[in-house]
Amino acid sequence: MPTGVRRGLLAAVLAGAAVVPGHAIGSASHTCAEHCGSAGIVRWIRPLPGSWTAAGGIAGTVPSQGEAYVAAGSLVAAIGFAMTVDGFQASTGRPLWRTAIGGFPAGSSIVSVRVWPQTVTVGVNFPGSAAGVSARAEVILAGQTGRLVRRYPAAAFGGAVAAPAGRTVVVGLRSVTCYDNVTGQAVWSRPTGRVPQAWRVDAGDLYVTVAAGGYLGTAPVTALRRISLATGAERLIQPAGGSFAGTLSGAFDGVVLFSGAGGLAAYSAATGQLLWQRQGTPETTDQESSTLYIARRNELVGVDPQTGLRVGRMSVPGSSGLYGIRGGTALGLDLGALGEAWGYDIAARRVIWTTPPLPWPHYFVDLSGIGGSADPASSTVLLSSCASLGQPTSRGPGPAGPVCLRPELVAVSR
Repeated sequence: MPTGVRRGLLAAVLAGAAVVPGHAIGSASHTCAEHCGSAGIVRWIRPLPGSWTAAGGIAGTVPSQGEAYVAAGSLVAAIGFAMTVDGFQASTGRPLWRTAIGGFPAGSSIVSVRVWPQTVTVGVNFPGSAAGVSARAEVILAGQTGRLVRRYPAAAFGGAVAAPAGRTVVVGLRSVTCYDNVTGQAVWSRPTGRVPQAWRVDAGDLYVTVAAGGYLGTAPVTALRRISLATGAERLIQPAGGSFAGTLSGAFDGVVLFSGAGGLAAYSAATGQLLWQRQGTPETTDQESSTLYIARRNELVGVDPQTGLRVGRMSVPGSSGLYGIRGGTALGLDLGALGEAWGYDIAARRVIWTTPPLPWPHYFVDLSGIGGSADPASSTVLLSSCASLGQPTSRGPGPAGPVCLRPELVAVSR
């Protein structure tokens, strides 16, 4: 998404977090033998191809050039960078396939990887026909084999937003279209205007703004298109005041969120009625407890998305190194050579699990909230780490830091 909720790092190291001794990490072929669903277990580790760097700060283990993108589903985990995508069995990490994404001009790059029950979708930006203008396509791969299935046009900040059986719903430049992956033909298509708009997904619906200038303009959002991802049925949602207060920054639990100079405003996704307003910005959600977390001053506060009222003790003081929240437990990362992942029980205000050492851990972000290191609906977290260092890299366009001699993809249970 071009605007709105950040899906990545929330602030600095969690104040007062407990220090828990780590354990020796296994080899690159390690998989857990039992209790693999237990929080803090390293489920599997697999070596990564290509050239990687152990960068300092929050970057961690990253490709020496460009960026990498990951996502995990119930059956497949995938990582894409340098125009190549690798698929792994989600439960064991067993390599399934490696697919080179071809047919694009020089200068093209992977910009998203999203995993669905039957497919893996890969967003690719490539040089457009006009100088300095890029275009995007969504490449559809078969989940179990990596076979190229289809390629569809997409908006730069769009791409695949759903993949019901045998189909893919894609946000394009001027429309949202559901394609049949067998024939490549459109099953349904809904126009969204002459300029790209902001969007958000909540459950089975896609919300697309109606604003004269699109997401790049300053014109107010006068309505939302609510489009069923299953059927394409569309309904126009309009606020009573003529426009929503700010820019679309989230959709969660039947509520759409708008952020502006006056703070955060929540509206009913069914009627457009203003439900509540308060200071702060939406940061993340906990789908298991139906809690929205808002950044306010130096803390994250959990609120009921329907009322905006604070939910019990659901707040995190002065945090950073802290990522998504699931079931009342926040995912945290310690950085650098002694890095590890840990779970912080928000209500109890204490660390309740920690992983073995994961040197130079890296958390992957997809700003759409579809894909990335930690799917809100999944217990699997994917990280990259570096098990062995080489010499520092020479200065250049890539990240600064030592060469990583043993880059690894790590799956952790949370």
